[in-house]
Amino acid sequence: MKSTTPYPLILRPVYKDYIWGGTRISERYHRSDTPPVCAESWEVTDRPEGMSIITNGPLAGTTLHTLVSEWGQRLVGTHYTAGPFPLLVKVIDAAKRLSLQVHPNNETAAIYGGEAKTECWYVLDATPNAFMYAGFKNKITQNIFSEKLKTKSAEPALHAIPARKRNTVFIPGGRAHAIGEGCLLLEVQQNSNTTYRVYDWGRVGNDGKSRELHVKQAMRVINWNDVRPSGHEPRHIPSHGPNPRWELVTSDYFHLERLELVKQETVHPAPSSGTILFVEHGTVNITCGGITESLPQGTSCLIPAAAASYTLIPSETRASLVLIRLC
Repeated sequence: MKSTTPYPLILRPVYKDYIWGGTRISERYHRSDTPPVCAESWEVTDRPEGMSIITNGPLAGTTLHTLVSEWGQRLVGTHYTAGPFPLLVKVIDAAKRLSLQVHPNNETAAIYGGEAKTECWYVLDATPNAFMYAGFKNKITQNIFSEKLKTKSAEPALHAIPARKRNTVFIPGGRAHAIGEGCLLLEVQQNSNTTYRVYDWGRVGNDGKSRELHVKQAMRVINWNDVRPSGHEPRHIPSHGPNPRWELVTSDYFHLERLELVKQETVHPAPSSGTILFVEHGTVNITCGGITESLPQGTSCLIPAAAASYTLIPSETRASLVLIRLC
């Protein structure tokens, strides 16, 4: 396996049927294997509760975890030392709003336990007037917010950001947040599944019981000075190729760009980083390592860091891709 030439890796999605999900993942991306209610599609995942399996080429049938163990820096990049694949990439369909929640950051996870999680949301689509909560409207103390939770009056204290297509919201560990109903998002995050649910809007699960809350844990890790964070509008950046690019968000864990693919382009990535492609719109033909794959809208593809280059060709007039670079 170690001697296999790097090529575009197509991964089988892992679906989650949480109660707030909808049907847009199957309808928009013409997927026939989703559950009737599909909340999340884990596009790239190295988790025991959801594992990516390669579906194409010489590595078909190999789990992402096995490939990371075998390839290491050849897959992830020169910054990789050990452990599972560092990112988890999802498509999220919020037919109903998600719970108010928070994740620990590296510092608070080291103190209180759990897995650190910084993430971002890229808006693929949204219904009119859809929004997301991120941070607080004004500075607030733990005691005041605790009282608001007890009296079910916490919502006015939260900062709402309109869900505008192609905008990005950055959610560092410690930021209280919730995805509002009507949002279809591409979520990129550290490889973590630690979520502290703060408030669930009085909702009950399929068993008729209220879902578990983690208020004590959340209070330890919330950043109480996190006031009115803004969304990130795409920023046009110079491109050495024939197609325009926009920076979406950059962090210590991932860097996101959007590429509007009008003409064929050959990309020469740095060996320091693997790349994940998500086809936002159109169909893209990608060639790498002597293998060509057709990527329709809604497809994710992992390009190993050891790939010297890959070529992208829009199969129609144009296509739009989100490029996720591991940091």
